[in-house]
Amino acid sequence: MRFLLLLLLPMAAIAQYREFGGTPATARQDSIMTVHLKGGAWKYSYLTPEWTQHIDAGLRADSTIAYLWQQKAMPLFKMRKHDLAMEYLDKAVQYDAHWLDYRAFMKCIFAKQYRSALQDFAAARAAKGNASVMDHTYDLWSAVCHLQLNESDSALRLLQAQIKEHDAKGWTHHLDLYYLGIAYYETGRYPEALAAFDRAIAKYSQFSDAYFYKGKCLGQLGRNEEGLRVIRQGKVFYEKGYSINEDNSIYETYPYQVAWRWKSVK
Repeated sequence: MRFLLLLLLPMAAIAQYREFGGTPATARQDSIMTVHLKGGAWKYSYLTPEWTQHIDAGLRADSTIAYLWQQKAMPLFKMRKHDLAMEYLDKAVQYDAHWLDYRAFMKCIFAKQYRSALQDFAAARAAKGNASVMDHTYDLWSAVCHLQLNESDSALRLLQAQIKEHDAKGWTHHLDLYYLGIAYYETGRYPEALAAFDRAIAKYSQFSDAYFYKGKCLGQLGRNEEGLRVIRQGKVFYEKGYSINEDNSIYETYPYQVAWRWKSVK
């Protein structure tokens, strides 16, 4: 399955080009990107030297094209060469602030630079409001950063406000509810955490990670046998391949994604 995803990467890159505003500033830059991305790098897997060679050729022609810097950085993040990748992504942001929220996301999920990610999200929010990057709002990702910094109260405030707003519009996502449950769990509010995990499971019935933390909540409430049954149910779903199902979860473990291989639940 992962091999198939690598083969499909050029198609994903083209979609990304459109999503992130690949329209360059000048006709010359448009030509450079057409030659070196569509006619070059995107014909190969990002694991090949040809990918980087074509992008480097484009940057030699014009080193101010932000999207070329992002495309140079992206494979390195997926190969977990985060320090090097961030140097190139910083160049993308230098030439086009449009990439600021993407850099914030990469700091949050890939590079684990949570304080720096919060700074980028705050700057992006000041410019765009609580917009979205990688399918979720700045406030969700900011809440994840706060959780990773043991700032659970700050995470809880962001998630409560967002879910109240999204509930009114019918937009609430199971990942929002999962991290809300985590924030309640981290602050010792187990009944509220249990309710959040139940809502997450109602939206994604095989959500193994939510079952695990639901079971932990039940244990904290003195319902140990029930909690163990729920955790075992979650492990069954995990063994069938169900977990956090974000696009980038094939490359990086998300915060509070359960490492079931270390759990002796039978």
